[in-house]
Amino acid sequence: MRGRAGGTASVPLSVLDLTTVGSGYTASDAIRTGVKLARLAESRGFHRYWVAEHHSMPSVASTAPAVILAHLAAHTDRIRLGSGGVMLPNHAPLVIAEQFGTLEAMAPGRIDLGLGRAPGTDGATAAALRRTDRLSEGADDFPQQLAELIRFLDDDFPDGHPYSRIHAVPGPLQGTTPGGVQSPHRPPVWLLGSSGFSARLAGTLGLPFAFAHHFSAANTIPALELYRGSFRPSAVLDEPYALIGVSALAADTEKEAYRQVLAGAMTMLRLRTGRPPGLIPTPEEAEATPLSPIEKEFVDSWLANVEYGTADAVREGLNGLAARTGADELMLTSNAHSPSARLRSYELVADAYGLPGATAG
Repeated sequence: MRGRAGGTASVPLSVLDLTTVGSGYTASDAIRTGVKLARLAESRGFHRYWVAEHHSMPSVASTAPAVILAHLAAHTDRIRLGSGGVMLPNHAPLVIAEQFGTLEAMAPGRIDLGLGRAPGTDGATAAALRRTDRLSEGADDFPQQLAELIRFLDDDFPDGHPYSRIHAVPGPLQGTTPGGVQSPHRPPVWLLGSSGFSARLAGTLGLPFAFAHHFSAANTIPALELYRGSFRPSAVLDEPYALIGVSALAADTEKEAYRQVLAGAMTMLRLRTGRPPGLIPTPEEAEATPLSPIEKEFVDSWLANVEYGTADAVREGLNGLAARTGADELMLTSNAHSPSARLRSYELVADAYGLPGATAG
C-alpha cells in the first residue's frame, strides 16, 4: 500500500467491528454505524471487515455474525467480509456451513469464515446456547467439529459416513446435480485464538491464523512462533499467514484519544471484575469514575496494549507492532463510546497511511 500522506503500510490493514453500543445509543445505532464503517473501510482501502460473536453483553450487539454480514454484504461491493469469529462449539457445524454458504452466494469471493474455540460469553450463557452444562466437551471436541465443518463445506464425507448423504446448501452439491453449475468459491476457513491451542492446530492443518492481541498481548509472540513452527503446507497455504487483532484509536489530539480509549478500558474493567457489564460509558462518565489502586493498575495495563493518540502516533505504534511480531496483516478494532469517534479514527489512520481517498496532500 503506497501512501501519499504518511508513507507505506508494511502489511494490509483490516477492521474488526464488535458492533459496540455506547451509553445513550441503541443496537440499531451500532448496526447503522457498522454499515458506515464498512463502506468507509471499502472506500479507503482496508483489506477486510470482520465481525465477532459475543453474547449476553449489553455493550456488544454482534450476537449473530451471519445476520450482520448479510446486511453488510448488501451495502458493500468489494471488501472482504467475515467472522472474527463464529464460536464453533456454540453451533452445529452444518448450520455454520449453511449460513456461510448462503453468505458466499450473496457475496461471491468475499466471505471469510473465522472460527473460535471459546464461547464468547460466560459459562451460564454458553450452557444456554448449547443446551448443555458440559461446556468442556465443546472445547475438547473442537478439532473434530472443525473437521466436520470443513467436510460439509467441501461436501466430501466418505462413503459409509453417517453424514455422507447430508449436504450443506448452498454448496458444492448444486454443482454436481444435473444441470447445476459449480460455484468457483467457498469461504476460506481461519482459526482464531488467544493462546497456543488454535495456533498449533492452524499450523498443523495449514490454515491462516488470527491472534487476539487486543486482549491477550502477552501471548502474541509465543502463539505466532508456535503457529509458524508447527505449520505444514496445505492446499490452502504454502506458508504461514498470521493476522493479529489490535486495539487502536486515533483522534485529532492525544487527549481526546485517551478519553475515548479510557471509556473502552472501563468496560473491560467491569467485565473482568464480574460487575454488570453495562453499555460503554461516555468519556465523561469514565473520567469521573473513582478507581482503587488495583483497578487503576488494571486500566493502565490494558491501555498499555492499545495503540492510541494522534494518527501519526498510531501509525508508528502499528508499524512497530508489525515489525516485532512479523504479522502478515493487522486488524484494527476501536472500542470507543461514540460512533463518530470510531469513524473518525479509521479516517485518520487511512490518512496517516495514505490509503486511497486520503484527504491530506
